[in-house]
Amino acid sequence: MINCDPTRLVDPMAEYRSLDVLIVGAGFSGVYQLHKLRKSGFSVKLFEAGSGLGGVWYWNCYPGLRVDSDFSIYQFSLEEIWKDWNWTEKYPGRQEIIEYFNYVDQKLDLSRDISFNTRVTSASFNITTNRWSVLTDTGVAVNPHFLILCTGFASKPLFPDIPGLDTFGGTMHHTALWPQAGVDITGKRIGVLGTGCSGVQVIQEAGPIASHLTVFQRTPNFAVPMMNERPLSMAAQNKMKEELYPILFKRRQQTFGGFQFDRIPRGVFDMSPEERYFFFNDLWSKGGLRFVHGSCKDILTNEKANGEAYAFWRKKVLKRVRDPEMQRKLAPETPPHPFGAKRVSLEESYYEVFNQSNVDLVDLNENPIVEVTPKGLKTQDGVVHELDVLVLATGFDALTGSISQIDIKGTDGISIGDKWRGGLSTYLGLAVSGYPNMFIPYGPQGPTAFCNGPTCAEIEGDWVIDCLTYLRRHNYVRIDATREASECWSQRVTDIFSQGFWTRTKSWYTGANVPRKRVEALNFNGGLPLYSTLIQEDSRAGYAGFTLTSAIGTGAKL
Repeated sequence: MINCDPTRLVDPMAEYRSLDVLIVGAGFSGVYQLHKLRKSGFSVKLFEAGSGLGGVWYWNCYPGLRVDSDFSIYQFSLEEIWKDWNWTEKYPGRQEIIEYFNYVDQKLDLSRDISFNTRVTSASFNITTNRWSVLTDTGVAVNPHFLILCTGFASKPLFPDIPGLDTFGGTMHHTALWPQAGVDITGKRIGVLGTGCSGVQVIQEAGPIASHLTVFQRTPNFAVPMMNERPLSMAAQNKMKEELYPILFKRRQQTFGGFQFDRIPRGVFDMSPEERYFFFNDLWSKGGLRFVHGSCKDILTNEKANGEAYAFWRKKVLKRVRDPEMQRKLAPETPPHPFGAKRVSLEESYYEVFNQSNVDLVDLNENPIVEVTPKGLKTQDGVVHELDVLVLATGFDALTGSISQIDIKGTDGISIGDKWRGGLSTYLGLAVSGYPNMFIPYGPQGPTAFCNGPTCAEIEGDWVIDCLTYLRRHNYVRIDATREASECWSQRVTDIFSQGFWTRTKSWYTGANVPRKRVEALNFNGGLPLYSTLIQEDSRAGYAGFTLTSAIGTGAKL
């Protein structure tokens, strides 16, 4: 006999209406917070637009993609994860990182609290219930007490505004939206628009297998050697786990960029020319980002010191490129911007590609694109560069775009994108005044673009989790950054940023790569140790830069 007693019916959405925390995004930051919040006793769910874990590593699956931090620090510091996991390359490729995320999922049983293929479209804060009303493209509505946006800095692809782009008759994909099944580019006429990090990686991969490759460059990439190692020894990794791993994970919290190496407290001209040569050469030989983030303290603030670094870089590159015209375009005598003012990419065979007879390099400053035709890209000289495949390596509306693409309304009903249009404002790069109970780790005005991803994910993640635990312990139902504290933080970010060369070029560090976007400092680049000190000072002071609202007298409960 069927029991139709309505009191026995289960409401499948009840858990969503009483949810403590909703996390958006399943990259390093979102995964870490899901795990730690569950362990702390919070009811928490995670919504992910993709069909798998990985965040930026899920969406970006273009040929040649790999990380620019070495394996030892580009992972979680959780012993339950690293003790049984071994890497195959010093700089893992995309597929291995996806396998790592799947392993993490298996070990921590994350997927049971994740809704995949669920994109958050809007969120609004209810000042009566102190909860967020979150809507998704699947129709699911959620009312969490706290909303944590782990959307990363690169989740809104930027498409070029070129006449006729939609008329191209071949295969065209943005690197950030590359088909999961892949694209066969072997033997094809390939065009790559853009020479940032993704452009460099695609070019290295496409050059040897394309029938013809045309690279469209606006600004040369000052790429430095990766010095990858493959395969990695399992025995060597096991030995590292015995002693070195715990030390590395502590050390990465103590350096400017969250790496295992740091800038030295000496200036370029504190060394003799001979000592400077050996110092630069040693950094170059070790590879990775050491040439920038392990170099002298003044290469990003002193004009002459920066010029020395560029001169060394240029001499190395010229030895690898044979054609004088290619040399002029790839490593000009006068740099278009200070060395390191744009994100420096890692490369393995980038410059050798331009020695191939089937590779052309179009300098868009001298010969801009005028339109896209069904056959290819037409440049100002009248030439139509015929293509089978067009790769749009044109970057992102970074940091703010990742958040503002969601229609998020705070206490005043204003969308966060509209709020920021008049000027970016956050507190600690973790919260936004007028948007209570919302956190934005690894986002704007944090150390994001200047920090190793997993390092930031854990430092900021632990701060958010400690904050929520504090609120629960003291029975606070709302936390909102004050306007005064936010204004001070934004000014601090601007002041520190202006001390370096980052304002002297158009880049995603400032939003200058996006047409009509306000140009401003989007990152805190005072270094991870200073950032950690500042956010911990605030928490130790009882979250002094926030207004905390108690449940007493409101009838609300955390």
